[in-house]
Amino acid sequence: MAEPLNFRARNALVTGAGSGIGRAIAREFARQGLDVAANDIDAAACTTTLSACTPGRAVAVIADVTDAAGLRAAIAPLESAWGGVDVVVSNAGFGQYAPFEDISAEQFERMLAVHLKGAFNLIQAVLPGMKTRGFGRIIVMASVAGLTGTPTHVHYSMVKGGLIALTKALAKEVAARGITVNALAPGMIETPFLDATSDQVKDIYRQRTPLGRVGQPDDVAGVCAFLASTAADYLTGQVISPNGGYLI
Repeated sequence: MAEPLNFRARNALVTGAGSGIGRAIAREFARQGLDVAANDIDAAACTTTLSACTPGRAVAVIADVTDAAGLRAAIAPLESAWGGVDVVVSNAGFGQYAPFEDISAEQFERMLAVHLKGAFNLIQAVLPGMKTRGFGRIIVMASVAGLTGTPTHVHYSMVKGGLIALTKALAKEVAARGITVNALAPGMIETPFLDATSDQVKDIYRQRTPLGRVGQPDDVAGVCAFLASTAADYLTGQVISPNGGYLI
């Protein structure tokens, strides 16, 4: 097992922590000794995540990131109990394949709401406290799709590109307050979303990836923990892409 990282942070809030990458990040933060708030709209999924974390290190926060008022209400007790949220990982999201002309207005609006509005709501909720304390680590979950674009995945690529722009602009705005903002842009990762991906597409990805495999959630979680640690104190506004060499 790798040596623990060093952290100024004492706690972390991870959205979309009910499965996949979010669950792996919550588990890794707890392993590293941080108190963790695992957020999801699915209470049962959150319970499963808590059971995977170091006992006593994790709590569930059930809230919809698209509901700004509800999210703030759910986060307020954390800020009171912890004295503020030190690390926030905006990970809530979903994928969806569809030819561009077949994307309905409802599908497009939902994609915008969960990814972009969700990140906006989350960061606005925790940022004042970070500014007051002069410390914070904001980590935004983008995707390699936001860097390259993916056919039949246009609305998803759009929002992930928007999250990369958010990362870069906000990093410049808050750096002087002791807050860093970085993005992760994973390649293909073995998560529930991948169940909708054909074996042919997975095989093509493996063939085009120098490391020759699809990534695992822990491949992303380790990098996320690094970004929250003191080892990344001089990193901000960056997009790190754990993708096995698919994009170099």
